[in-house]
Amino acid sequence: MTGSKNFGETKQWLRTARTLTEALPFMRRYAGKTVVIKYGGHAMGDGELATIFARDVVLMKQVGINPIVVHGGGPQIGEMLERLSVQSEFIDGLRVTDAETVEIVEMVLSGSINKAIVNAINSAGGTAIGLSGKDGSLIQAQKLRRSHRDPESNIEQILDLGFVGEPKHVNPQVLGALERAGMIPVIAPIGVGVNGETYNINADTVAGAIASAVGAVRLLLLTDVAGVMDKNGELQLQLSLERVKELTEDGTIKGGMLPKLQTCTTAVEEGVDAAVILDGRVPHALLLEVFTDQGVGTLIRRS
Repeated sequence: MTGSKNFGETKQWLRTARTLTEALPFMRRYAGKTVVIKYGGHAMGDGELATIFARDVVLMKQVGINPIVVHGGGPQIGEMLERLSVQSEFIDGLRVTDAETVEIVEMVLSGSINKAIVNAINSAGGTAIGLSGKDGSLIQAQKLRRSHRDPESNIEQILDLGFVGEPKHVNPQVLGALERAGMIPVIAPIGVGVNGETYNINADTVAGAIASAVGAVRLLLLTDVAGVMDKNGELQLQLSLERVKELTEDGTIKGGMLPKLQTCTTAVEEGVDAAVILDGRVPHALLLEVFTDQGVGTLIRRS
């Protein structure tokens, strides 16, 4: 029995060793490169997955990759607004953010959520530092302009979403300094306007803008879906920019996947090697994507 047990343990360790050697070419490929990770959804809300995520980010840093984490926090913002009896209005799925609401949004994103992620990464052995777009003027923002066509009158109206913004400029020097210091930036999607006003920005959009600004080799968006599906419900493992356009025009890509793919497309057009929509519900999704040929989502690249 003892010999059998030892043989079984040896086989297990051999599998582990084989996995490490198979990952070596990928480690060499990404050594010294920057990967921007949008962290949110179920992966952030599940305690076990959150711990796994933190360890995976630390491992990436340990093997020479430079991870930058951008996080969301929509559900937590909603809970805090409800707790404080602050009413929220949504237009086309976007939260109207007045002066009172944006203070709460900043408190939740830059405060409790950001520091919890920083603490998780530090507890896993990393050296993380929490930032918002205000720190070092990292993200200069402007008011988001959206239009809406009334279905009855067919009149196009400009929507006023209050202090909802979009990135105007990202300062890569701030992130470069942190990289040289061996730190892992954890960024809350808050930007600062030209007059010092606070803007709440979509976390996917911030991640895409940062990936473009720092010349990241990968933009990884953790989501609560397996990836992009075709009309038959089959997962698309890889899409070219041309194919994304085709699937958008024929209505295959719709709903919440549309803005995510727009973020990915823009990032790739601006020089990011590839963007990936990942299933964050899968444990070690980051490692599977970066260190193996078996991705767990949809990769978007030029061709």
